[in-house]
Amino acid sequence: MCPVCGKSNFSPFLKSQDFFLTKEEHQIVFCNSCGLKFVNPRPDVKEIVKYYESPDYVSHGGKKNAINFLYRQVRNFSVKKKYKLVEGQASGKKIMDIGCGTGEFLFFCKQRGFDVTGIEPGMKPRMFAQKEYNLNVYEETWLDSLTKPEFDVVTLWHVLEHAHSLHQRMKKIIEIIKPGGSIIIAVPNSESWDAIYYGKFWAAYDLPRHLYHFSRESMQILAQTHGLKIESIIPMKLDAFYISLLSEKYANGNQNYFKAVVNGIRSNYFARRNKKNYSSLIFVIKPA
Repeated sequence: MCPVCGKSNFSPFLKSQDFFLTKEEHQIVFCNSCGLKFVNPRPDVKEIVKYYESPDYVSHGGKKNAINFLYRQVRNFSVKKKYKLVEGQASGKKIMDIGCGTGEFLFFCKQRGFDVTGIEPGMKPRMFAQKEYNLNVYEETWLDSLTKPEFDVVTLWHVLEHAHSLHQRMKKIIEIIKPGGSIIIAVPNSESWDAIYYGKFWAAYDLPRHLYHFSRESMQILAQTHGLKIESIIPMKLDAFYISLLSEKYANGNQNYFKAVVNGIRSNYFARRNKKNYSSLIFVIKPA
């Protein structure tokens, strides 16, 4: 059954592997009804844990190597861009970041007067955010204790594609957002030029950690299903370069920086002329 529309009319899309860790093969299918691509079969909640158990997992810090260094540089630049977006959308100063990682974005917001709360399932990044930045960051299960609207902004930066219970997660976000509040969701775009060019080697498939592979259309259907409206879609242009660099490594076994830069430029050039299909997209969503 499709995780977005609930239909069972889907076709094989591609087979690839977990290039990052286990080298296991996984299949992605395409929903013929809503256009969502998703891992099928999907690991269950307990099984998925093993696919995150590596010190090199970039979202959790990672070792000191070239790709992780680039990731941190991009992250530091992106934090400022994210803050400007949130500042422009916020109806108040209370923000929750779901999947906040080690807390750099929330700390940046806190320094500028926001009342910040984070959710992070990973113990090590959660403890880092708590100790290094003195942030209120909780386990994922803490979300269940929230039952009333209390946040002006809820953000998910490259997180929704990891959520096992997609509709349950959306319902909870709606439950905790204040009237007039904003939901900001960033996801990789499976319709981007780099996704098409790299195919099964596209790093943003990140199998099986990324359970879903959204397009503009499938995100629109997900929002409408929950009585939400996409107000704007904003590109994350730097992602094309970072994803191309990782994809080069998976496809050719080396980090071809020159080719990654060229393909990042090509991806962004294509996107400007083809429905704004950038490598990653930010969706600013509000109640319809």
